[in-house]
Amino acid sequence: MDPFAVRSITQANFVRGHKRTPSDAEFRDAMRKDAQSAMNKELNKLLTTAPPGWQEQGRKEFDGFENLFGRFLRETGPSVEWEKLKLLPPEAIKKYNELSSPSPQDTKNLLNNLVVIKLNGGLGTSMGCTGPKSAIQVRNELTFLDMNVQQIEHLNKTFGVDVPLVLMNSFNTDEDTQKILRKYSQIKVSIVTFNQSRYPRINRDTLMPVPRSFGEDSIEGWYPPGHGDVYNSLYNSGLLEKFIKDGKKFIFISNIDNMGATVDLNILNFLVNSPQSEAPEFVMEVTDKTRADVKGGTLIEYEGKLRLLEYAQVPSDHVDEFKSVSKFKIFNTNNLWISLDAIKRNVEEETLHMEIIVNPKTLDNGMNVIQLETAVGAAIKSFDRAVGINVPRSRFLPVKTTSDLLIVMSNLYAMRTGSLEMSPKRSFPSVPLVKLGHQFSKVKDFLNRFASIPDLLELDHLTVAGDVNFGKNVSLRGTVIIIANHGEKIDIPMGSILENKIVSGNLRILDH
Repeated sequence: MDPFAVRSITQANFVRGHKRTPSDAEFRDAMRKDAQSAMNKELNKLLTTAPPGWQEQGRKEFDGFENLFGRFLRETGPSVEWEKLKLLPPEAIKKYNELSSPSPQDTKNLLNNLVVIKLNGGLGTSMGCTGPKSAIQVRNELTFLDMNVQQIEHLNKTFGVDVPLVLMNSFNTDEDTQKILRKYSQIKVSIVTFNQSRYPRINRDTLMPVPRSFGEDSIEGWYPPGHGDVYNSLYNSGLLEKFIKDGKKFIFISNIDNMGATVDLNILNFLVNSPQSEAPEFVMEVTDKTRADVKGGTLIEYEGKLRLLEYAQVPSDHVDEFKSVSKFKIFNTNNLWISLDAIKRNVEEETLHMEIIVNPKTLDNGMNVIQLETAVGAAIKSFDRAVGINVPRSRFLPVKTTSDLLIVMSNLYAMRTGSLEMSPKRSFPSVPLVKLGHQFSKVKDFLNRFASIPDLLELDHLTVAGDVNFGKNVSLRGTVIIIANHGEKIDIPMGSILENKIVSGNLRILDH
């Protein structure tokens, strides 16, 4: 059965002149029920292979998966009707510089309301590393995880508080993360972990689950279903209830690889000290869009609610409009502040709604599969009095590639207590645009190609492609483009200063 047949029948409604007959609807409904029933049987079989003591947890996770799968079969057509979309009026987004700072004596009370959650489910495979991405070294031999722990330790020591650091791991990262956490036993931070769900990949042709068991032989058949799973997984772990009983009011959620996502006292002050009738249940940090961010999700008004509009939801004939920096001026940083009580209410009343992201993949054996995922920010419409805050760009410093890694390793930034701050020697606050070719995409290759990290203080734009190596103490300024064509090699000599230069062809400095 074509997996999208269930959907295509419904989409016949959009064909001019076609009128759906009752038999169309009945046939579609019967197919959907068959697919749902067959999936349920297969999942029940899978559960019998679960490790001892894991059946109850597995059942909860499979319930979540079946709910998502049912929606996937039912929901057809575009998730957004472009004509209903409204741009937000300027006052709908609060300006960060209009937030008030807390007094020093209030800060401790503010922080006692807070839990920090870092999304730690990703592997470092896209950067050529094994194990959790959070174990990649970023600065001074410190990893993402080291720096996040150091930030919270500094916060706790400075204000005499105990803000917990919570890691949402996946089945891919949990075992390695637990080993790494042992080295922090003497550090004044309460570190807690929970796992996001483990969902079966779906065979695109049969709409059946790919894994045959929970064993190692079926590991490729499973996936973590995106960070939208944080709400249910936090609830199912028991941690949500514990934090509420401990008097915590808000969680600050961010990606562990966003080096700008530190605890911000002004935002926390805004949340805690807003009058009860006006206190937002959900705050999304947004920042001004540049040409480098054209695919970033943005906030809109849709059917009277604040809503996150993702690139994948945009109809193809409106993509250029969506990418426009002049029309959609902000994008989501995925730094989110959310009320714990509101999460509990939404989970228990089953009122959370996040658009399904259908992620197609091809496995090593050639099988075409789909993964059903959700994004944490998409739940914004399920919370009352949700608001966006336009924060400085410095709060969005993600490291997704070695191009990003070059920037955060360079003298553009200084490190203080686990946080990166842009050097005062940089004469303008924007981050340079860096594009390194595939020869640099793995961390090991990237490090081998730089004898030392170049001086980037005056860099605007760097493009490097081909077999290029950098000597020690190189300085890059303005716009620098270095291209070694196929079969050519370029060695940038030690101490070179390249300012507004294009380097191409062969350039080799040989020892003699």
